[in-house]
Amino acid sequence: MSSDKSTNASPTAGKTLNLEQQRVRAAYMFLAPMLIMLLIVAAWPLFRSISFSFTDATANTIFNGQSEWIGFDNYVEKKIRSNGTIRWKGVLVDGDWWNAVWNTVRFSIVSVALETILGLLVALVLNAEFKGRGLVRAAVLIPWAIPTIVSARMWGWMLNDQFGIINEIMLTLHLIDKPIAWTASSDTAMIAVLMVDVWKTTPFMALLILAGLQMIPRDMYESARIDGIHPLRVFWRVTLPLLRPAILVAVIFRALDALRIFDLIYLLTPQSDSTITMSVLSYRELQQFGDYGEGSAMSTLLFLIITGFVLLYIKLGRVDLSGEKS
Repeated sequence: MSSDKSTNASPTAGKTLNLEQQRVRAAYMFLAPMLIMLLIVAAWPLFRSISFSFTDATANTIFNGQSEWIGFDNYVEKKIRSNGTIRWKGVLVDGDWWNAVWNTVRFSIVSVALETILGLLVALVLNAEFKGRGLVRAAVLIPWAIPTIVSARMWGWMLNDQFGIINEIMLTLHLIDKPIAWTASSDTAMIAVLMVDVWKTTPFMALLILAGLQMIPRDMYESARIDGIHPLRVFWRVTLPLLRPAILVAVIFRALDALRIFDLIYLLTPQSDSTITMSVLSYRELQQFGDYGEGSAMSTLLFLIITGFVLLYIKLGRVDLSGEKS
């Protein structure tokens, strides 16, 4: 009897296994074009950039193959002077690099914090029921839809100290005594960049948080309303805990984007010590100074920092609201 049962079950098991193999094969076939394109446009350039960081490649030697392997000298190099003193060189002991790291981290923390708070407020408004909500939702997304270069040029004119409307409004309201060179002054350049970035990217945060709000069951709010619970208590006890996964995704995505900030800094400010970021400094070494070895080392360090944030996101993403790993 056991032999008959195994004989009868084997064709079904074989068909199931064959169907599973076909699905896996089809999945690989659909993914193959994307993986090939990623290898061409992402993996290979990344590998070349990392390899250049271990050479003395310059604009003159990178294309004729005359660059030499120097190991980690672009990152840190020990030089012994004739008098016996030691001098350290390389990106990791370069004051300009650490200044760029500080500017990037400061920009990322402030911009992401402001955009998260404002995005949450906008999402709460857009999630409410009111006439014309669809039109308001579309209007809120306009800043995010405008290309960054257009936003930078537009805000550059608005913040101009001679004919900018921002200075004109503040002078009219007697908030300032004289026009401010927002993008040219080292004291206000980073503030100007933050203003533009918050204005442009807050709708993105609001959109992600709004998606999380849409997933919260309405029955919970109805029960809280019937029980007479204050709306602020409902927000802190119900809405915010259930929004944590969506807020986490939005914060991580925005933080990764902020760490790579280049276009706004490059277009809006003169790239002084107060605003230069890791991406801008790497670009300057590569394109303006032609030092492909040190510029690639900076790009590699930026890649490692972003990779660290990705790994942090993966780790945090495995933790549920109760604090246990899923």
